[in-house]
Amino acid sequence: MTAEPFRSQLAALEQRGRLRRLSPRAGRDFASNDYLGLAGDPMIAQAVADAVARGVPLGSGGSRLLRGNAPEHEGLEAKAADFFRTQAALFLANGYVANLALFSTLPQRGDLIVADELIHASVHDGIRMSKATAVFARHNDVQSIADLIAAFRAEGGKGRVWIAVETLYSMDGDMASLADLAKLAARHDAMLLLDEAHGTGVFGPGGRGLSAGLDGLHNVVTLHTCGKAMGAEGALICGPRLMIDYLVNRARPFIYSTAPSPLMAVAAAAALDRIEAADNRRDRLATLRQDAAEAICAPLGLPRPRSQIIPVILNEDARTMGTAAALQEAGFDVRGIRPPTVPAGTSRLRVSLSLNVGRNDVLALGDALRSLVK
Repeated sequence: MTAEPFRSQLAALEQRGRLRRLSPRAGRDFASNDYLGLAGDPMIAQAVADAVARGVPLGSGGSRLLRGNAPEHEGLEAKAADFFRTQAALFLANGYVANLALFSTLPQRGDLIVADELIHASVHDGIRMSKATAVFARHNDVQSIADLIAAFRAEGGKGRVWIAVETLYSMDGDMASLADLAKLAARHDAMLLLDEAHGTGVFGPGGRGLSAGLDGLHNVVTLHTCGKAMGAEGALICGPRLMIDYLVNRARPFIYSTAPSPLMAVAAAAALDRIEAADNRRDRLATLRQDAAEAICAPLGLPRPRSQIIPVILNEDARTMGTAAALQEAGFDVRGIRPPTVPAGTSRLRVSLSLNVGRNDVLALGDALRSLVK
């Protein structure tokens, strides 16, 4: 087998400024999703250490439907269902696998998935595995979603409609209009699939996310990842028990995957306790957001941030990566984001605020950005 196709494709990526490379953690953290600074939390670590001491194994030994189903998995799912105020929950290895499971399994042949055009890549991949028809609405445009549903019905579509959005968009930092979407879903007897990856822990009472006001509704399924503000790993699909049971029976990414470590289920359960009691951390993060509004957004002519994610759009791939490299050289871990992760022509620096930095770090980054970007 010749290596030439791979070599030439990698060379083309490098020429366009899109070649990806792994790089170590270095500098002040403006890149991670550890928003509440819980990834190294001693209380979560102690919960895992206690579990090891009482004999909880590191490995699960198999899929959940074989011998991999541990009491720690079931305990986490019961706790998550109670915490997120839903009938049931299902624990999976990560958010990517969870979205593959959701979108390849729940929408049926003849159904319609209407997804926001900027929804995460894992949803796009799940949709490719689905038997349902899928269309994409303009970003954060409820009327666009309504129009696509109306067109589906006008063309004779009889199946169920599934509306899919991120509650907080990971590359833009803006939020979905959940109240309007809930009304639209009720009007069309549609299901809402809400990806709370970047909202869980940061927003909502007790960190339950931006969808907290919709918890428990029969037509809402939420995805809460454990590897961002919760500081652990894994993902929780929360929703009506009937749909969770259906996923257990039909979701291939769940059925044919080795179960996550029981120790990670312990960590995620402890993380639920930590985010519930983290109002002070959420307040500190909100204060950092105000610091960033003054030190970064105002000088660069950007709108005030609504979340902990601030995109600095530089448009050109090479300029974006060059600026990111300069920031990293100056001691700031800021990463450049290029297509296909974001639309063509919108390459950007993704500034991620977390409690791993403080006010002085934000002010210093603002100074560096003003110098480099202007």
